[in-house]
Amino acid sequence: MTLTIPFDNSYARLPDGFFARQAPVPVRAPRLVAFNEGLAQILRISPGDVQEMAETFAGNTLPEGAEPIAQLYSGHQFGTYNPQLGDGRAVLLGETVGTDGVRRDIQLKGSGQTPFSRRGDGRAWLGPVLREYVVSEAMHSLGIPTTRALAAVETGEVVLREGPMPGAVLTRIAKSHLRVGTFQVFAGRRQVANLKRLTDYAIDRHYPQADGPMGLLREVRDAQARLIAQWMSVGFIHGVMNTDNSSIAGETIDYGPCAFMDRYHPNTVYSSIDRMGRYAYSNQPDIAVWNLAQLATALIQQLDDPESAVQEATEIVHAMPGLIQQEWLKHFRAKIGLITEEKGDEALITDLLTRMAHNSADFTNTFRALGGDNARDQFLDPEAYDEWAKGWRARQEREQDPQAVMKAVNPAFIPRNHRIEQMIQAAVQGDYAPFHRLNAVLAHPYEDQPEASDLTHPPTEKEVVHATFCGT
Repeated sequence: MTLTIPFDNSYARLPDGFFARQAPVPVRAPRLVAFNEGLAQILRISPGDVQEMAETFAGNTLPEGAEPIAQLYSGHQFGTYNPQLGDGRAVLLGETVGTDGVRRDIQLKGSGQTPFSRRGDGRAWLGPVLREYVVSEAMHSLGIPTTRALAAVETGEVVLREGPMPGAVLTRIAKSHLRVGTFQVFAGRRQVANLKRLTDYAIDRHYPQADGPMGLLREVRDAQARLIAQWMSVGFIHGVMNTDNSSIAGETIDYGPCAFMDRYHPNTVYSSIDRMGRYAYSNQPDIAVWNLAQLATALIQQLDDPESAVQEATEIVHAMPGLIQQEWLKHFRAKIGLITEEKGDEALITDLLTRMAHNSADFTNTFRALGGDNARDQFLDPEAYDEWAKGWRARQEREQDPQAVMKAVNPAFIPRNHRIEQMIQAAVQGDYAPFHRLNAVLAHPYEDQPEASDLTHPPTEKEVVHATFCGT
């Protein structure tokens, strides 16, 4: 059986100034670690034999119809503008239109140097590849828009980071890899024709209902508002919300030093490179608004009446905090079993979160336990929970089936940091059982899985992961 991918590559038909044509750099001894058969079916990919897939998803052989390119973009990194970034270690093989009618990119991440690599080696080591595979697929199962993982391949080569590491390549699937930074690079260069071409392309691909650049800005705003609220509802911290990591399609993209909180605290930071806490858990809504403002600044440059465009864009951006808050309230109401809206709901939710922070309560386990009878056990001072629960139970009496609501939205399983690290360490030693087990359990995060109850446990003091790394 031969691997076939029904490519239909629209981005590669744009002018050469949008990308560099770049084939993946072959590796020495590719070995297939994982292949996502369910996702392959959606993409209408017919799998081949194991070695053929290893060669293809490592970049050693190009499937028929592929047009490999490295995309150009720029971006604000921790608030500082970098005028040229681009795919420094990734190659977009092409696109497919799936069985659901959705067009998606197929990208190899860790596939070697490109013209945008700067001083990087263009490679990835096994740890970040497996982390992104597990976490992105877990996010999909949680119902949160995200890029996905199609395949992971060992390269048989060594990558030098803090020491020699086994190399790997991830095949990433996205509705597109268009970023805020994709628009910024053309705006920064005053290449208005390319900016207009990109805007038309983005509208046609993602938001055909949008009316021009400001219509696109509204659609991106709404998609990002929904996404950020969903992140907050599961305790997810992206870690590097630079504009080049902000997807126009409203998907979670670029899983570097990402993490899910264990103990709840609004100022939680895991990313080793976020030394000032710019992208802390509680800052994510504000950063999303800041990123949207950068997109607005770029889009305005193509409009004939910049003064009125600035006014309209300002109104669009200024509406975003309220939209995020609406989405946040909707998700957190459901997390405590509420569907109807009442005036005191926000105060009830924030009171719970404050008490959780003061009592080192585990974020995921506390909300899951609200559907049972042991939520108070998550608090250092159980009476702090009891005081809050009086008002909560009174509020729930006005709801129809709060238990079912809570169980449907509060996961029992998340990809906990210490389990991810343990999985990576096992894989480096050649043991992929923890990797496959995590993927299997996290595919059903809202289901009780008694045989996997150990994966719900917070880390012990020795297991706590204090920092996560981007892998470049």
